[in-house]
Amino acid sequence: MKTIICYGDSNTFGYNPANSKKFDDGIYWTSALQAKLGNDYKIINEGVCDRMGFVDNPKGFEYSARLHFPKFIEEVSNFDIFILWLGTNDLQFQNNISLEVIENGLRNLINLSKVKAKSIILIPPVLLDERVLTGTFNFQFNKTSIIRSKEAQSIYEQIARDENLIYFDLNKFVKPCDIDGLHYDKNGHKLIGECLADCINKIDM
Repeated sequence: MKTIICYGDSNTFGYNPANSKKFDDGIYWTSALQAKLGNDYKIINEGVCDRMGFVDNPKGFEYSARLHFPKFIEEVSNFDIFILWLGTNDLQFQNNISLEVIENGLRNLINLSKVKAKSIILIPPVLLDERVLTGTFNFQFNKTSIIRSKEAQSIYEQIARDENLIYFDLNKFVKPCDIDGLHYDKNGHKLIGECLADCINKIDM
């Protein structure tokens, strides 16, 4: 059995923007991925709501990948595939994050994960648009957040090339819901799971 670890924020956790709870099992994308891949794979969901990738979240250790991930990767056993989807929460305007911090932080997480993972799939942050300014979390994001989200795409893609990673840009085929412009509805999660399964089935392992 092959093991896949999915490390991310609320979109990996399975946050339902309609009620602020977690989608039922079988709906959020990691469980949809499990159903699609079958019993030959074990999917481990390591998504945490509000987790930031490159700056420290005042909420604490588990919410700050920069602090949490080194300990996590040290303690976990070797695994086959690592799916990393972080960076959207870092775009909150109070962080005033620079492109340099994004790049350095992402490279650090990738270097750490290479110690344990055979293959790495890198997913860029949600590509934000004007909907985030009127959505549920408009108190955290502004127009600069939208600009940074666009700029971050090229950083993720370049790092994927540099490090020989699988770059999976879900922004090309699915958009977040209108409720907040950040999270995905059940159809979005299903599509993400199915497309990732197709991607994984092509990996030569």
